[in-house]
Order: sequence, then structure tokens, then C-alpha cells
Amino acid sequence: MLHNKKVLLGVTASIAAYKATYLVRLFIKAGAEVRVILTESAKDFVTPLTLSTLSKNPVYSEYFNGKTGGWNSHVELAEWADIFVIAPLSANTMAKMVQGICDNLLLATYLSARCPVFFAPAMDLEMYQKPIVQENIESLQMMGHILIPAGSGELASGLEGEGRMEEPENIIKQIEQYSIPDNSLKGKKILISAGPTREYLDPVRYISNHSSGKMGVSLAIEASRRGGEVTLVHGPIKLKTPPSVKAHPVVSADEMFEACMKYFPESDVIVMSAAVADYKPAQLAVSKIKKSDSDFSLALVKNRDILKTMGESKKEGQYLVGFALETENERENANKKLVSKKLDMIVLNSLKDEGAGFDHSTNKVTLIKRSGAMLELPLKSKSEVARDILNDICRTLI
Repeated sequence: MLHNKKVLLGVTASIAAYKATYLVRLFIKAGAEVRVILTESAKDFVTPLTLSTLSKNPVYSEYFNGKTGGWNSHVELAEWADIFVIAPLSANTMAKMVQGICDNLLLATYLSARCPVFFAPAMDLEMYQKPIVQENIESLQMMGHILIPAGSGELASGLEGEGRMEEPENIIKQIEQYSIPDNSLKGKKILISAGPTREYLDPVRYISNHSSGKMGVSLAIEASRRGGEVTLVHGPIKLKTPPSVKAHPVVSADEMFEACMKYFPESDVIVMSAAVADYKPAQLAVSKIKKSDSDFSLALVKNRDILKTMGESKKEGQYLVGFALETENERENANKKLVSKKLDMIVLNSLKDEGAGFDHSTNKVTLIKRSGAMLELPLKSKSEVARDILNDICRTLI
């Protein structure tokens, strides 16, 4: 799949930069043409001469080439590339990519690129696990870039853990998989819900939950990549969605109900991953509720059940998927929800599983089908989980 492809390889300052030499050789072996951009600090880890010899092309690191007197155009490099791979990607360059900082040739080329961008982080365990680094990884994915997750193993610091750049052979395999055109959802209308809802008590306070919307946004990005016409109805979330996804923001459960039911009749696949409030205050105070010396009680009423309404009105050919986040009797409760709401599939995840549930970058789920078939998946990034869920849906539809 890489034959005759033009691959632009960006290399940043990391001890894993030595793996770039193997990457170049593997790309060449696969029939690709390779050009390399090094950051200035990356030269401390791997030399331009080595990468130039292997790629059979000049290596770029500065705008001005002092030897030839020529200008290295970041625009021309970006337009030349069919694929842009940044491996290894340091925490520093990653943060600059997220913020749009442009202080070297690699970053200027990245900001000019319109081709698919793959990134392979590499850093020490403590750095990789920092919340801000994980947020930056998620932000790049939300921009539509493809993460090649770091592996676990011995790190340069001597520690054992996650943060090790994926091996070049596996990077090539993952890029080849993405390079295969996937039109499995072409012509299909996909409705996805994501995030929390807010049920206001007064103009200041509300009832909500910890849902970040990451799972739903990952599903929307993946469904769009497969050619689907995607509508994402989402509650208050901080994540950005790509232009290929039609985003419909809402706040309350009532608003989410109305929006979802607007798109539902024409949708072929419906995946309801939002964490919708089951109850709302019976009355909304028009002004802030003031504190008093006495106890305060709150009357709640049930919200309309979006999934149940969809299940009861679902037409033949529509495929309806729900989510169940459980804390006890997980499979039993998920099966009850599957049956009572007339779902085709339910995605079960448990708060007992480390790294799963709200606000994590990873998830561990079990897919339960109406037929009784069950597929338990290991802990993966939410982007990978989205691919697994849609793979299963596409197999069923085909």
C-alpha cells in the first residue's frame, strides 16, 4: 500500500530518533519515496548524513540552506507529501503542534500539511503519563491525526513502562492499514451522541456527570473516516470535532432528546454514547437559590428516555447501539438494557476496570449483541475502541 507513496518523515529530539533510520529503510523497501525533516535538537541523536544516505534525498532542518544558498520551502514539502509521519514525537513538539506554535521548519511544514498525519510519541514514563501530555495526544487525535500509541518496555531512563516509541515494523503495518481505502460506511447516515448533559437547578447550579465525550468524538471521527455522513449530538464538552463531522451542541437532556429525534428517522446507524441525565429538577428557579440554615431537598422528575424511544420506533434496516456504564452486576444489567430498549448491540464498560470509564484516554469494553454473541476487548485507546466497535457494526451491516 506504500508503493509510490511520498512519505515525509519528521524526527524530533528523542533517544528513539535512532529508530528513524530503520523507518526510512522500511519505507524505501515498501516502495515509498522518503524525505526527512529533522528538528535542530534531533541532530544530537541522529545525523542528517545517515538519514540522507538511507533516504537518497537531502535532509531538511532549516529554512535556508547555507551550502546551496537555496530556500527550503515548508509549503512545497507539505504539498509534496502523501503521508506525514512524525516519529519519534517529543512532548515539546507535540505541545507546539497542539498550540499552533511555528518556530522551526518541521512545525511550519506540519501547519501547511493537508495530507494524513501520523504521530508516534516517545518519552519517559512519568512524562507520558502526565495529564497535560495525554490531553495533547487526545487533541491531536481530535484534529483527525492518527496516533501510533507508545508501547511498554525498558526506557532510556532505566524504568519499565509506557512511553517507548512503537517499533518501526509495527509503525509501517499501522500506516499500511490506514492507507487502505475504507468506504465501509459510504452512503450511510450515522448519528452519534456524546458527552454529558446539564440539568439546571437555577442560573448557577446544575446536575451533571464526569463524561468528557472522548468516546463519542472518537466514534464520530472514525465513522467519518470510513465515508459515513456523521452527525454528532453532544453535550458540553471541551473537545473539537473535525469539519467532516456535523456537530450539534446541546445542554440538557430535553435538548439532546429533541436533537437526536430530529436526525434519528433518516439515520442508518445510531450510536448513543452520551451520558444523559436520568432525572432533572421538577422546577427551575429563575434566580439563584440562597443558602439557609435549614436542610434543602430537591424534587426530581424523570427525563424522557432517548434510547427507549428510538428502540420502540426503530425501522427495519436501522442499527441501534447503546452504552452501559456499570458498577455492579455489569453483564446482567447491560443485557437487561439491551432487551428492554430493543437495541441491536450494547457496549458495556465498568468503572471497576482501571483506565476505563469517564475522562480516560483509554477504555475497556465488552460488545454484547442481540443474538447473544459477546466480544470482550482489552484496554485500548478510545480511538482503537472506536475502530473495534465500527468494525463490528460494519461486519453486521455487510
